[in-house]
Formats: sequence, C-alpha cells, structure tokens
Amino acid sequence: MRKLMLGNAAAARGLYEAGCAVVSSYPGTPSTEITEELAKFEEVYCEWAPNEKVAMETAFGASLAGRRSFCGMKHVGLNVAADPLFTISYTGVNAGMVIAVADDPGMHSSQNEQDSRHYALAAKVPMLEPADSAEALAFAKAAYEISERFDVPVFLKMCTRIAHSQSPVIPGEREEVPLRPYEKNIAKYVMMPGNAIRRHPVVEARTRALIAFAETTALNRVEPGTDHSMGIVTSSTCYQYVKEVCGDRYPVFKLGMIWPMPEQALRTFAASVEKLVVVEELDPFIETHLRVLGLDPVGKSLFPLEGEFSQNLVAEKLGMAREQGVKLAEAIPGRPPVMCAGCPHRGLFYTLNRNKCTVLGDIGCYTLGAVAPLSAIEMTACMGASVSGIHGFNKALGGQSEGRTVAVIGDSTFMHSGMTGLANIAYNQSNSTVIILDNSITGMTGHQQNPTTGYNIKGDPAGKIDLESLCRAMGIRRVRVVDPYDLAACDQAVKEELAAPEPSVIISRRPCALLKYVKHKAPLRVNPDKCVGCKQCMRIGCPAVSIKEGKARVDETLCVGCGVCAQLCRMDALESTEKEG
Repeated sequence: MRKLMLGNAAAARGLYEAGCAVVSSYPGTPSTEITEELAKFEEVYCEWAPNEKVAMETAFGASLAGRRSFCGMKHVGLNVAADPLFTISYTGVNAGMVIAVADDPGMHSSQNEQDSRHYALAAKVPMLEPADSAEALAFAKAAYEISERFDVPVFLKMCTRIAHSQSPVIPGEREEVPLRPYEKNIAKYVMMPGNAIRRHPVVEARTRALIAFAETTALNRVEPGTDHSMGIVTSSTCYQYVKEVCGDRYPVFKLGMIWPMPEQALRTFAASVEKLVVVEELDPFIETHLRVLGLDPVGKSLFPLEGEFSQNLVAEKLGMAREQGVKLAEAIPGRPPVMCAGCPHRGLFYTLNRNKCTVLGDIGCYTLGAVAPLSAIEMTACMGASVSGIHGFNKALGGQSEGRTVAVIGDSTFMHSGMTGLANIAYNQSNSTVIILDNSITGMTGHQQNPTTGYNIKGDPAGKIDLESLCRAMGIRRVRVVDPYDLAACDQAVKEELAAPEPSVIISRRPCALLKYVKHKAPLRVNPDKCVGCKQCMRIGCPAVSIKEGKARVDETLCVGCGVCAQLCRMDALESTEKEG
C-alpha cells in the first residue's frame, strides 16, 4: 500500500526491510528521525550513543560480529566520526554497514554548511544520495547489498529537504538476514602499519570495481529530453528542482550514486548535448569530477556556492521564465528563535550577563543565550569546544581572565565531548569554571535521552551517569548544584566559583520546561496598580512577557510560573494566579 512518508522515515523503513539488526546513532538535525523511526521496530536493537565516533565504532563492531548495522548523524557529526571512518574503509566490513549523514544547506540548524560528499571521496567509501522518500527506502536497501558485495561501509547521504519532506513510498516486508560468521583475520582487521600498508591496494582496487559498477547501476540514470542544446547533471534535491523547472525539455543525468561516479557514461552523456550544465548545492563536487574527466561543464560560474537552491533560482540561472508565485501584500516580520517560556537556562544566562562574564558557549538550544537581551555567549564553535576553549583562553592570558570567564555546556553535549576538555582542565590546572546546563534531556534535537537521564531510546530504565560524581572523579574538587530559577543562588554560585583559586564546576539543574512529565506552577499575572512600566521584567527575554500600553503583560497561555521575572520586579507587580483556581 502506498504511503506518504518523511524521507527519514522512509530511510528507516528501508534499513528495517533490509534486515538491519543493530543501530547506534547520536541525534543531530536533520538526521535524528531515522534512528527514532528504527527504534519503533522490535526486531532492531537501537541506542543513542554518547557521540558519533562511538556510534560508528559500535556499528562497526556489530558488522564485524556478522549483523547488518547502521549509524546516523548530521554533517558536523561526521567530523567527530572521521577517525574510525577512514580506517574502517581499509579494514572493510563483515555484514553490511550503512552510515547515514544528513547535510544542512541553508544552515537551518547547523553551525556550518559543509559538504559531506568530500568525505566519501577522501575515505574512498561509496555514497548514495536519494532524491525523494521512495529512493531513500530503496537506496537504504541497496546500500547493504553494495556494502557486502564490495566489502565496504556505505554512506546514505540525506539533506534537510529530502529528510524532512514527504513523498509516496510503497513499504515492503522485512528480510531476515542470517548471521554472517565472524572469522579471525588479523591481516584484515588489525590496522597496524604492516597490515594497513597491504590494505591500501585493496581499497584502490575496490574503488576501481565500484567505478565499473557505477557505469551500469540503476542508481544512476539518464532521462531523455527533446532539446539537446543543453544537458544537465544533477542529484538529490536539485534533481527535483530541475525536473520541476525543465520538465522533459533537456536530457538529465541523474546521479543516485554520488561517489564514485561513472566515467564513460558521463562522457557519453556529455557528447550527446551541446552544453553540459551541473546543478548541485554547495561545493562543485560533480563539476570537479567532470573536469577531471576532461569535460567542460558549466556549474559554479552560474550557480552559487552558498545556501539552498529553489525552483525559482534554478529557473533564473538557466534563463527560463517561471511563475514566481503570489506575494503577500505585507512583509511578514522576522521571528528569530528564542528560548521557550520557562526555559531553565534563562536565569543562569541573566546572571552571567549581570556579572559581566566572558562566556564561551557550546552546541545546544542554550546557544540562544548569545542573542539579545541576554547577550551572554561570546563563542560557539563545536561540541565540547567551550570546555577545551576556556582552558586555552585562561592559559593564554596567564590568569588575567580568571574571575571573569566561564564555559557553558549542556548535559548531553558534556557527555558527547565535554569530558575530555574537563579532564584537561583538571590535569593541566587552569583556574576555569565550567557550568553544565543539566536540563535532563537532549533538548535541541527534540528530547532524546542521553547517558545522564537514566532512560534509553525506548524510554526504559537504563544506566545513569551521576554528573557530580563524574566531575569529582575527574579531579574537580569544587562541584556544586544550583537551581537556575533561583537568581540569588545562581549569582552567589557564580561569584564564589569565579573567586575560587582552583578549577570548579557548577551544575545548573532544572528539567526542560517542555518535558511532558514536568508539572508547572500556575501562570503569573501583572497587577496593573503596582506595575510602573520599568521594563525590568523584559531583561530576561521571556516570550510570555511583553509591554502593552506602558504596562507589563504576561501571556498566561505561555507562562509556566517559573517566577524568574518576578524576582526582577522591585514593585512586586507580578503575582501568581494559583489561588484563583
């Protein structure tokens, strides 16, 4: 039966149907739903790993044992997993191993716009790139076949538009794949130099075999056109834009296997058209390959290197008129993202701003602490960089920054890659204060469990890491917990730990306000007789608080009664509605 499915859900379905048995991933938009959907199938073991490197190594271990495996991540997560990736390419696999990586052109939820296709080339690993949900399902299944046929892990490359759009899919039945026997093979799997140097020729021979496979595989196809004055080479979302704009006018070489690409098939296609055009988002990956083949395509001289494409952009660059759509009579005001009403991070960031701290930030929804009116965070680079960064920052200034600089990092991010930075602080003794924002969940990617929550991906009880004990075990003697809803306690903790002559950790602990099990207090209400319109309550940037007709106003449908704004009001104008019920 035909169904509408998200690209990520369809990819999960394909992995399930192909007999995937072990899944280990780290959540990262836009890849998260693949693993969340897989967790719904009882036949598949699924887990959230502490980070992408661990996830890839776990998937490799499962493949080594003889079960088809999968790990998923977003593009920046692949940077974390790059170390095992390059060596697993040398060792090869036992049972099939698929790696989903989801790029984010347009940076809807990412700190950069990197192009993951380069990893396939550099690691000499094949990459499949679906253009809709049906292909996401089919390519996931094909990836296992390629993995086992060529003894190699295989990338399934998604992107935001494919991952989070819906198109028709026809689900099939699951294939139960027999366990592949594990055979001891030191020369293949132990990558000491003497063995690794003998595996490199194997990898190169495999690449040549994969190029030959790319010449004839149905994953790539040529779609005929009536006008051969131009031929287009494209893939993924751009294929959809090209077809919507051009229809069947121009011939199209649609690449489903984006690496390695065919050679002779592309030369033959180029010879059949007068002008060869490449339509691809981000880097000139396809274009560069065509130039290596001695062809002369038009690509990034026409299309931008940055951002997502659209039907209108493709039409404009190809010189084709297209209906631009209906424009609204009035411009819609921008709606920048803000922390939710009742967000536990708000009070802590207000305190840091008030104390004029230099705040090195990290990756999470708390990164919004950088925007007005809190304006607290001054640096965000990658997972864990706040903790490692503050150590270098303080060492570089020789103590001049001590007493003013803090690092902030979420509980999930701390487990991902903050622990090693804290070990460096403890070992090499910089007088650094690290604040762990423990909201009891992985918030930014949609409320996934992590090693500090005590629950696994299915919500069942699991091992729980005690942050306080962990930090002390790593050599930090000063560890304290504060409630970020208590501004006075936050202020005292920040002042005391910054004044301490040794490294310290503050754990700011309060569950995310959006968690279903969190019971909120009654909303607040403004007493207009007491309110003088001083706007002190606006300094925390809560979306539930506004000014109307010179007076503060609380949206009771948003307010969770956290009371942070009331602590700023000198007139006691913010009152609870609890007694009214």
